Amino acid sequence: MSKPVIMTVDDEPEVLNAVERDLRKHYATGYRIVKAGSGAVALDAVRQLKQRNAPLALFLVDARMPQMSGTEFLLEARQLYPDARKVLLTAYADTDVAIAGINQVQLDHYLMKPWDPPAERLYPVLDDLLGDWSASFRPPFEGIRVAGSLWSPRSHEVKDFLSRNLTPYQWLDVERDAAARADAEAASPGLKQLPVVFFPDGTTLVEPGVRALAEKLGLQTTASRPFYDLVIVGGGPTGLAAAVYAGSEGLRTVILERETTGGQAGTSGAIENYLGFPSGVAGADLARRATAQARRFGAEILTAREVTAIRADGPYRMAKLDDGSEVSSYALLLSCGMQVRRLEAPGVQELSGAGVFYGAALTEAAAVRGKDVLIVGGANSAGQAALSFARFANKVTVLLRGASLAAGMSAYLVDRIKDTPNIEVLPDAEVVAAFGAGRLEAVEVATGPGRDVRRLEVAAMFIFIGSTPRSDVVAGLVERDPGGFILTGPDLRTDGRLPAAWKLERDPFLLETSVPGVFAAGDVRHGSSKRVAAAVGEGSSVVGMVHKYLETV
Repeated sequence: MSKPVIMTVDDEPEVLNAVERDLRKHYATGYRIVKAGSGAVALDAVRQLKQRNAPLALFLVDARMPQMSGTEFLLEARQLYPDARKVLLTAYADTDVAIAGINQVQLDHYLMKPWDPPAERLYPVLDDLLGDWSASFRPPFEGIRVAGSLWSPRSHEVKDFLSRNLTPYQWLDVERDAAARADAEAASPGLKQLPVVFFPDGTTLVEPGVRALAEKLGLQTTASRPFYDLVIVGGGPTGLAAAVYAGSEGLRTVILERETTGGQAGTSGAIENYLGFPSGVAGADLARRATAQARRFGAEILTAREVTAIRADGPYRMAKLDDGSEVSSYALLLSCGMQVRRLEAPGVQELSGAGVFYGAALTEAAAVRGKDVLIVGGANSAGQAALSFARFANKVTVLLRGASLAAGMSAYLVDRIKDTPNIEVLPDAEVVAAFGAGRLEAVEVATGPGRDVRRLEVAAMFIFIGSTPRSDVVAGLVERDPGGFILTGPDLRTDGRLPAAWKLERDPFLLETSVPGVFAAGDVRHGSSKRVAAAVGEGSSVVGMVHKYLETV
């Protein structure tokens, strides 16, 4: 933690320097001494300290200064640091000024000039005041602070991005925290744009997008090379595994990730059937370790970069990014994964991010503590989310379209859900409508053969109703099945024949698409098993095929 500040203010340079000298002599080991030659300059310094969330312990201010008196300065400064101790320096004849200061700003003490010797007339007074301040002082959080509205979609997006990048932050609710509201209004007048993100260096970002956040966090967003051996589109388990093996085998490799590494698996609270982790592993931890491993082997990872198009030009494969730039390579792997299917029911879209969330959204766990939540879906991801939220919520209701959990969920999850007393399962049910003024308050569901409507008062709804392949980026370039999944290897044959566009004498490799040198693996591929371990296996095995392809170009 940075040292708390003692600020001294005086318009007479000789006096100011003398005060600073005596303060440093006695307090420099435990406090940072800041001086200012006027009230206006001091206020600017106070605002900067507040923006950095730096602690300020005591003001020692000259009573009589031109433009702004000591009392006037303290009236302004205490709005930012109400708990800091306040001391006026006065001349012998200025007792009236000191008394006025006591009445107007609740002055803690006044000292008369001269204060020599300080060991008798300065330090004992300040020691007592600083001791009182220290007794009630709670060190401020010195990392990133996010000030916003709890049920704001943009605030959720920022919190989710920081969490998935394992970046610690402090959440400040402007609707409950007056100090946070004041800080946010200073950066966003009228709070028209939220959230406001405060950084330890004193800078702020107002309603930032994920790319601006990524750049501010120092994450790589621009390719360092003009050309690569392998470009990987998507940084989920498949893309990370491919990057680890490609990098370890000397291929110049880059991952292009639209959000942050980990994919859907990265949002899982616990993956309990992953080989080698008998107690389970959090998706975020798995993503963190794999990301570090890929970087260790020299693979680059571009975060918050959307790929908008893929094209082939002779032996080269190019990925066009959202800013119009291109990343070129000899080979390209599509490991784009899946995107969640939207729930079509009245009120759901309007409350998205304000109590309605797609996926686990574990960043909202604190917001639902002690409240009721609804999980919509019956696959493993829904079961893992139900168990995670059951630790925080009062009650978790799992809504199923089918008759039982066993139809789409692993047996170990089904057993654990049955053994968790605050989880209720509603089979043969669907969401009819969502209600709320600015945030989700209730959901109506239809249940049973008669479709009886039941109203559930819930604080949040987490939706897991399936997903679709994120393959539109290669529509018209590679062959896909009717569901949008990318066809590879033997699946490219129709009636025993390869697509007319395939001109090579050899057959496509097992994970190669209808365009030579463009590969697909993981959930986006037709026929994949939609399991984390299988995705990692495909990502690692595709590198051998890439090597064989590179021998031909």
